[in-house]
Parts: sequence; C-alpha cells; structure tokens
Amino acid sequence: MRKFADSCTVGLEYVGTWKFWKEFIIMTLAMMITAAAIYYFLLPSKLVIGTVAGFGIVLGEAFSTLGIQIKVSTIILLINVFLLVIACLLIGKDFGLKTVYTSLILGPLMDLFEKICPYEKLVDPSAPIPSVMGDLWFDLIVFVLLISIAQTLTFSINASTGGLDIVAKIVNRYFHYDMGACVIYSGVLICATAFLINPFRLVIIGLVGTWLNGVMIDYFTASFNKRKRVCIISEESDLIRDYIVNHIHRGCTLYEIRGGFEKESKVEIETILTQEEFSTLMAFMKNRKIEAFMTAGNVSEVYGTWFKHRKAD
Repeated sequence: MRKFADSCTVGLEYVGTWKFWKEFIIMTLAMMITAAAIYYFLLPSKLVIGTVAGFGIVLGEAFSTLGIQIKVSTIILLINVFLLVIACLLIGKDFGLKTVYTSLILGPLMDLFEKICPYEKLVDPSAPIPSVMGDLWFDLIVFVLLISIAQTLTFSINASTGGLDIVAKIVNRYFHYDMGACVIYSGVLICATAFLINPFRLVIIGLVGTWLNGVMIDYFTASFNKRKRVCIISEESDLIRDYIVNHIHRGCTLYEIRGGFEKESKVEIETILTQEEFSTLMAFMKNRKIEAFMTAGNVSEVYGTWFKHRKAD
C-alpha cells in the first residue's frame, strides 16, 4: 500500500513538470498527424501500407464481405490494445504508458476528422479509385511524409504511434536493427495481406510506400538525434577542456599523442556534443583566438551515460 502511495506521489510530481507537458504536446500533435494521414490518404482508396492501419483496412473489408460492419478505427484500437500488452512486458512501463495514450486517441481522432471534414467531400466521385490528391502516388507520398514525421516525433520521446511501431521498437531494442528497417520488414508482411482485397497495382504501390516509410524514418531519426564527435589538438588543451566540462557541461576524453613531423607530445580532446553545443564551442575558440587542429563528424546514435552528464547541470 505504501509503495502504491509513493508511486502516486511520484506520478503527480511528474505531471507537474515541463517534461511531462512537452511530451504530452508532442504525442498529441504526432497522433493528430497520424490520424489525418490515415483517414485522408489511405481510407478513400483503401490503399494498404505496411501499418496497423493498412491491416485494419484489410480486416474491415474482410468483415464487410461477411456482412459485419466494423469501422477501421475500432479495429486499429483492438490491435493496439493487444500490442500494448506486449510493449509493457518487453520494453517497460514508460514506453507502454505513453503508447497507451497515443494508441487510445488514434481512433477517436480519425472519427473526429470524419465529423469535421469527411474525405468524401475531397474526392472526385467519378474517379475509378477515390483519391484526395487526385492521384494515388500523390496520396502515397503525402501519407509517407506525414506518418514518418509523426513516428519520428514519438520515437524521440521513447513512445510510438502504436501499431507496428511497437513491433519495430521491440526489434530495435533487442536486436539493434535500425528503426526504419524494422518498419519495412514488419510492413511487408502487412502489405502481403492486401492481395485479399486489392488488385496487383495497389499492392505494389503499398509496398513502395512501406519502403519509403522506413527510409524516411531513418532520415528523420538521424536528423533529430544527430550529434557531433569532435576531436581537438591544441596547445591550449587545458583551456578547451575546462570550457567543455565546466561551461558546456559535457564530458571529454584526453589522449596523449605524438606528432608525426616533429614527434612532439600533445593532448587530443575527444567529446560528443549537440549541434548547438558544437556551435558554442566554436564561438568560444574563435573569440579566444585559440589555434587548433579539429575534426568533427556526425554521430546518429549515442548510448550509455552521455545524457547523464548534461542532466548533472
């Protein structure tokens, strides 16, 4: 009982933090983007992309042939509930609790868009295959762009938009495959089910969309998580080290090296910085007129205790 009370106290304190509200806003925005992308760019043409929404469309059509009318938003909700249980067990309650929220609001948001602006008002009724953009390929491109942005936003805060994102996150965590690759592999299996309801042409378009989705996720994820690996050799290494540790509040590693020409002993500083921190360091060295040999390369992922150094500030 006491543990439960302590957990409630910690939970209430967390709700009052900026981190909670920032993540809440990010998740809500991401799910609005996801719901709009699915409702306006998949449902009209019944285009099946490798997502739970695509699988929901297939199941909805299958139930319809049996005389059972179930909304796609309801099917998505039921699948997400099943996957959420798996996420809580394999990834942790933090990921699971966030994804509970994103998964539960996806269906209602799709229903909200249906009431505000039904896609029937945006499609040409005379077209052989309904399309909001007037062309299936344009629908595909817009959908992939929107859903990739939404997925990247949620992945950045250790959440997901639900559905196959959960499967991708599990595979990424335990097998360390890229998120984009995980989305592609699981999505291809979903696309294969589209043969039950769609002609060959639509299935191929869906497969292309699944591949593009994975590529875009990798691109956006790398952009969001990009860091700079900086190596510096300078006579004023102590001054640079002090600035990195005490002003930027990042750790660094010092290596004793020897020059290749004069064979003099020097110190090389290596550190990992955000783009903003790297710009701050460059401005400091320019203002102090520090001469140095520097190299800087992009790092897409950082593991371990890197973030803890910043939190110590």
